[in-house]
Amino acid sequence: MRGRALLVVPVLAALLAGCGIRSTQVPTDFGAAPSRVPCALSGPDVSTRSSPGIPVQVFLLCSSQLVTVDRTVRIPDGTAEARQRMLVAQALLGQLTEAPSAQEEQAGYSTDVRGGTTVGGPREGDPENALRLSTPPQSLSAYALAQIVCTFSESAAAEDDGSVVLGGPDGAPPRRYECTPEVRSRPGTETPPATKADGT
Repeated sequence: MRGRALLVVPVLAALLAGCGIRSTQVPTDFGAAPSRVPCALSGPDVSTRSSPGIPVQVFLLCSSQLVTVDRTVRIPDGTAEARQRMLVAQALLGQLTEAPSAQEEQAGYSTDVRGGTTVGGPREGDPENALRLSTPPQSLSAYALAQIVCTFSESAAAEDDGSVVLGGPDGAPPRRYECTPEVRSRPGTETPPATKADGT
């Protein structure tokens, strides 16, 4: 009886192999299914390439990080420096409040800066380079504040050292914000460092 059982084993193995089923002795883990690489654009956005104006970069969100994308803004020739800072800030903020292009959305880009957010110049007693947002900076989401600070810091709206003086619509004094590598890589948990602005 035992001999018959031993004969059955190789017969079953042969039948399983013939059916395309192979036995395995070691568990196999092939990992997660491959997915499309996020934050990778296939090429320059057509709208960006064809738009006239000054080339700039804004920071959008992708994979919980800040990633730069190309944009263009239009500033009239001969604009005074103080006025230019304001126009650049307004144009950049406008870009941040707009939804990403279809190509950018497909690659995983998004923005947390809400539509209707505006920026104005300094009030009496503020530093001359201060920018006041329609929403207090501390009331913005961590992502939105990081997007605004880092976008402004890479533009004519920033100080020579790359810092940005921001305030809100209330009477609270504006503060000086910085965009750090930590903020760029972890904007949801790393808040832009803020210090008292000179002249306030």
